Amino acid sequence: MTDLPPWQAPGGAAAPPSDGHPFTAPGGPAAPGGPASPGAAFPPPSGSPYGGPAAGPIGWAPPPKPGLVPLRPLGFGTLFTGSFQVLRRNPRPTFGAALLLVGLVQILSLAIVLGPTIWGLGRVLRASPEDSAAIEIGNTALTIVASLFAVALSLVASALLQGLIVIEVSRATLGEKLTMGQLFRRGRGRWGALIGWTALLSLALVAAIVILVAVVALMISVGETAGLVGGVILGIGGGLGMLVLAIWIGIKTALVPTAIVLERLPLRASVARSWRLTGGRFWRTFGILALITVIVQTASSAVATPFSIAAGLGIGLVNPAQDETTALIAVGMLYVVTIIVTIVVGAIGAVLLSAATGLVYIDARMRDEGLDLDLQRFVEERAAGREGPDPYQERAAQGLDGAAPSPQVPFTGTVA
Repeated sequence: MTDLPPWQAPGGAAAPPSDGHPFTAPGGPAAPGGPASPGAAFPPPSGSPYGGPAAGPIGWAPPPKPGLVPLRPLGFGTLFTGSFQVLRRNPRPTFGAALLLVGLVQILSLAIVLGPTIWGLGRVLRASPEDSAAIEIGNTALTIVASLFAVALSLVASALLQGLIVIEVSRATLGEKLTMGQLFRRGRGRWGALIGWTALLSLALVAAIVILVAVVALMISVGETAGLVGGVILGIGGGLGMLVLAIWIGIKTALVPTAIVLERLPLRASVARSWRLTGGRFWRTFGILALITVIVQTASSAVATPFSIAAGLGIGLVNPAQDETTALIAVGMLYVVTIIVTIVVGAIGAVLLSAATGLVYIDARMRDEGLDLDLQRFVEERAAGREGPDPYQERAAQGLDGAAPSPQVPFTGTVA
């Protein structure tokens, strides 16, 4: 029968074994000829004193998030939600600027196009039958010129808004909140290049459409069956091919405005920069921009449809006698409400698309160039009271790609 070891009180010393062998403390043998050094052979207790929790090893810590998004490569969900966070985080210089620019464009475009149209219609009504044909041709040309002015105004506003939102996204990622005036000052010297790029892209698209329409019309004008069939096939196939090509070029050059504003690169270098940053992530960029576009268009239809239905019912209720003056007033009010809804939805959509483009640019540089480390270093230096160089303009500091020097704009905003 095996003898059990003698009982030991909690916390007491262990009794020596009864078989006569020398006792060896756990953790190592005693030195020859002498006792074991007290405390050296016993491991430290695994728990903290006084019954507290044990101190575990240092584990993973999430990346810092001083502002809009975490300072790490961004997932698809972060790109999507971050675009909406731009509106909520600093609405005055984002949604406010978009509302102002889109509203001005809508009102001025309406005045530019509608004014000459009404004036020309009055001339036609007052003209003699012999002069009416010539006056109608002149009115048509005047309307086309006015429409071109409206398109040019829209391009300028679109370029300005995209630049403002891109700057806001870049600074919001660092936890800064800027006013509209501060955003304009940070983009100083780049607005002309941004407007020029937007105009160049639009002119290229218009030229391609005009050439395709002219070729199709020429084939159809031949009058024979082969020409008609060939024109229809060319029109459908060419239109689809042009659509695919336009989408591909649009995605590959989607980051050009961001490179122009943030890195202050010239136009040609900005195009090459966007082409490189979108390399290998075409579908990712297309997916986020397409998803936001679909959401904005769906929301626009969902908002506009109830207004149209209510307006149609309302006109019948307020004008049961079918009075012409009352009908004109009701139609005018409906038109005003429609314009307001269009302006609001258009402003929201412009902010979301521009913000998504800016976040795609930041994510691409984080993955390819380690921009997240530069952003973290900038935030740490700012927290220590030191103002480091702009992390987005490292290329400008190195003099690469002909980058223009950044404007010396001291940070006077707030850190969220």
